Amino acid sequence: MKIALINENSQAAKNALIEAALKKAAEPMGHTVVNYGMYTAEDKAQLTYVQVGILAAVLLNGGAADYVVTGCGTGEGAMLACNSFPGVVCGHVEDALDAYTFAQINDGNAIAVPFAKGFGWGGEIELEYIFEKLFSEPGGGGYPKERAVPERRNKKILDGVRAAAYKPLPDILRSLDRDLVRGAFAGERFMDRFSRDCKDEALLKFVCELAE
Repeated sequence: MKIALINENSQAAKNALIEAALKKAAEPMGHTVVNYGMYTAEDKAQLTYVQVGILAAVLLNGGAADYVVTGCGTGEGAMLACNSFPGVVCGHVEDALDAYTFAQINDGNAIAVPFAKGFGWGGEIELEYIFEKLFSEPGGGGYPKERAVPERRNKKILDGVRAAAYKPLPDILRSLDRDLVRGAFAGERFMDRFSRDCKDEALLKFVCELAE
């Protein structure tokens, strides 16, 4: 699985710490971590949590990532932004139990973590625990296990509701402020990595045109 890490501007200084914890937990399981920044608080391209949602949607819908790990100060804004777009099912995760139950019950493809609220001594250890439990088993296995069948049924129903509620992603992006969208793609390594990993040629072409 290819896991994308995205940091918005308020927590960009923690990017290296988060990446290290994510790689430590995920890479031994056979997953690949791709860091889309922000890399430091001084990056030229400054991502807001709204732009995190745009970026997550493009990565997931384009097949450039299978999973997105993101967040903000409280995790709430990033979660709301991600869930504003089709193809993104983002959970708010504060601890390892949140991570495990979200993965097993809701089987989403993104999490938003509070990287400031409650993040103190030992914060990087808590992140490792979160990522270990998030990726320790294939998603959708159910919790408790005897609830797996109705939970999968409810997930399928929710997916259908979401599909009916959202417009196609390119239509949404066209309707947004162009500078807002272009800013989401302005990271110094975004285009190289997205072009390399995107599996949807039409979406790649659309993003390239928007980024010009």
